[in-house]
Amino acid sequence: MSANPVTLGVFLLLFVAVALIGLFGSRWRAGDLSQLHEWGLGGRSFGTLITWFLLGGDLYTAYTFIAVPALMYGAGAPGFFAVPYAALMYPVLFLAFPKLWSVAHKHGYVTAADFVNGRYGHRGLALAVAVTGLIAVMPYIALQLVGMQVVIAALNLNYVVQIPLLGSVSIPLMIAFIVLASFTYISGLRGTALIAVVKDILVYITVLAAIIVIPAKLGGYGAVFGAVDKELLLLPKGTPDNLGPGFAYATLALGSLLALFLYPHSVTGLLSSSSRNVIRRNAIVLPAYSVALALIALLGYMALAAGVKSLPQYAEGFASFGNNFAVPALFSHMCPAWFAGLASAAIAIGALMPASMMAIACGNLFTRNIFKTFIAPDCKPATEAKVAKLVAFAVKLGALLFVLGLKVDYAIQLQLLGGILICQTLPAVLVGLYVRLNPWALLTGIAAGVGVGTWMFVDMGFKTTYPLHLFGVTVPCYAAVLALLLNLVVSFALTPLFNGMARGTDETVAEDYV
Repeated sequence: MSANPVTLGVFLLLFVAVALIGLFGSRWRAGDLSQLHEWGLGGRSFGTLITWFLLGGDLYTAYTFIAVPALMYGAGAPGFFAVPYAALMYPVLFLAFPKLWSVAHKHGYVTAADFVNGRYGHRGLALAVAVTGLIAVMPYIALQLVGMQVVIAALNLNYVVQIPLLGSVSIPLMIAFIVLASFTYISGLRGTALIAVVKDILVYITVLAAIIVIPAKLGGYGAVFGAVDKELLLLPKGTPDNLGPGFAYATLALGSLLALFLYPHSVTGLLSSSSRNVIRRNAIVLPAYSVALALIALLGYMALAAGVKSLPQYAEGFASFGNNFAVPALFSHMCPAWFAGLASAAIAIGALMPASMMAIACGNLFTRNIFKTFIAPDCKPATEAKVAKLVAFAVKLGALLFVLGLKVDYAIQLQLLGGILICQTLPAVLVGLYVRLNPWALLTGIAAGVGVGTWMFVDMGFKTTYPLHLFGVTVPCYAAVLALLLNLVVSFALTPLFNGMARGTDETVAEDYV
């Protein structure tokens, strides 16, 4: 089946325009991009509006358009866990993270690991936080590339080449990777912020049109819900010996909301803002994205009602993407060709922009907390920025290789895997804004949490919900929450025991946090 020329034309026009905007970012609010805080944090200069676009674009990604509806499409009601957690996380943002901005601004911190190093005076703990962040964000970048892959398949751009060791590689995906790597390297966070504005406008246009037009064609929302199997509409009830999917749902929401602003790219977005009040204002206005997320999640049910899986023209093109094909297939089947092109561009750009920001955050982490701390402590600022740019490229390349060898029915598992890991930095970072525990206890807690969380993920066949058996009752729980509970118990319990050891020097004071 050949690509529709109108759909393809609209998609290419928007994609090329966004790529040029990203490259232009190096000249927007011109700064010295040979300095890490300029390239990696946009000069800490973004006001309320740009930060709103940047954080919205950073947090609502291909995860939003591909992964959440795919889970709704395949598993039903459990996929809706993303909606409550996306709303509940904003009080945490409002209360805690202005403190992180203040102390980072005072001491020139670029990453969360910088804060940990300053707070605890312990390079090993800061290294553990940095490495955990780097590893946790890799599957999240991979999720963005999965989103691009699905869009490329939906457009029938299935042009592949055979590369030794990699097998079949999509030429359009490689082109998208080159575009991503180029504007990230050249423009840094400024280019990403400009793309975020375009991306969010496209997303809102797509969502508002889709939630009106598609249900109308299907006979209204009553017909949509009526076409969905009743077992997919509600969470199954628990039993006396099994708390059931409802408990797993609650823990998925809890673990996800605790993880979201600990990710390196989230911290990068927060620290790029011009004041702590910018963060508080965004905690108030960002829930508008949660409304959009709830509506996007329903696209999974619309795809079921439209019967996209039974359409013969999609059977071959989407076979390797599992349930992740649901939304692109829905747009292609139910919408005019030009709108399908616009929606495809919104999804692709919705993957491109956060992937760029995640790569920048990884560059910041590696450079500040590994390269400068352990390899070249006397490096010049220009060298620091150059290393960050090269690491950002290497991270994107690693994510690409990861995706090429991966097959997942639910792309959301990639994001949830990252959540298991990044949650283990919560005692050192989030708790550390209020209480200073012993750094050796925190390091032990991170090791225990990461080790147990990874074991549960592997033991369940690379799934993120673990059935914990307690006193004859099965408690299905997001592995991130169980691992974090162990981490917190270890960190608090060992602090009095380890306080006789050297605790390091806290270079922060109470006034730095306000």
